[in-house]
Amino acid sequence: MMAPSLTIGIEEEYQIIDPVTRELRSYITEILEEGRMLLREQVKPELHQSIVEVGTTACQTPAEAKAELVRLRRAVMELAAKNGLKIAAAGTHPFSSWLTQEITPFERYLGVKKDMQALADQLLIFGTHVHIGIEDRDFLIDAMNVCRYLLPHVLCLSTSSPFWIGRDTGLKSYRSVVFRNFPRTGIPRIFQSWADFSYLVDTLVRTSSIPDGTKIWWDARPNWNYPTLEFRICDVCTRVDEAVCVAAIFQAIVAKCWKLRRDNMTFRVYPTDLIEENKWRAVRYGLDGRLIDFGKQQELPARDLIRELIEWFIADVVDELGSRREVEYAYRILEEGSSADRQLATYRRTGDLKAVVDQLIEETAEGVAGENR
Repeated sequence: MMAPSLTIGIEEEYQIIDPVTRELRSYITEILEEGRMLLREQVKPELHQSIVEVGTTACQTPAEAKAELVRLRRAVMELAAKNGLKIAAAGTHPFSSWLTQEITPFERYLGVKKDMQALADQLLIFGTHVHIGIEDRDFLIDAMNVCRYLLPHVLCLSTSSPFWIGRDTGLKSYRSVVFRNFPRTGIPRIFQSWADFSYLVDTLVRTSSIPDGTKIWWDARPNWNYPTLEFRICDVCTRVDEAVCVAAIFQAIVAKCWKLRRDNMTFRVYPTDLIEENKWRAVRYGLDGRLIDFGKQQELPARDLIRELIEWFIADVVDELGSRREVEYAYRILEEGSSADRQLATYRRTGDLKAVVDQLIEETAEGVAGENR
């Protein structure tokens, strides 16, 4: 069995913001015209015109991915600034309503609107997707089965969507709830092999349920177009260092799965409904909640289990990968809180959701040299 390349690709979805009203602005088609000349296929539209998506190339290390992400964020910020607009990274906008947003008039998105109806209109959410290169398809399925257990832990670090249409939802990742309304989402079930997964996709295609495997939207999925395991559970990370940290952790988890497989060992695979229970806890409470340690059948503070993930499960691979610094950024998140925690602190201090948007704009630009203020 071939060792995985463990390349890293990161996709991020950003909010296009009017700095005067702090509302979302439908502007992607204008940004695309100039952006395609600068960034080619690395800048893309999304379902709503107020969303712009970027994607790195396949990178060898988290440090390389960070350099790419900084370059892309800077370029998108400069494109927006030419039109007097700003860019913010958060899983939901604190107060803009999906009712006033325009769907991007491209065939792909009009098709989603036709299929999903009102659900498509409501999908005004923003995520970080991380691709890890795995060329052997059966190992990819093995890795997905194991990684499922740790998805809620990483979601806790990335939560950035506590508000929805001007309300404090009481949840740290309201984006996860909105996306759950779509079919073929959530924690994937356990698969026995690539053939088992292919049978599912083939059946859905033959019965006209989906056109191809790209319309399976699980929290981790085999990407249909590239030899990668794609992690889709995370809210978009507000700070670039948070996104790189999350990507480094996913890379290390896959590397550890390979190391176990190579040594004829494995990590226990847990039932989907148990992992969904942990995901709910991550969605609701984030870092302040308690996750279940299924081996011990105990609930423990989320921060403790995230530290255990870093210090026990992946500790022996991060130095081989050269990613210790990026992975250990998680300690700063554990100390300062996720983006959702910081947004809530600002709102409680100011009572003003526009101040939250201003904070998001500022944090999105953190560490992105040459940004337009």
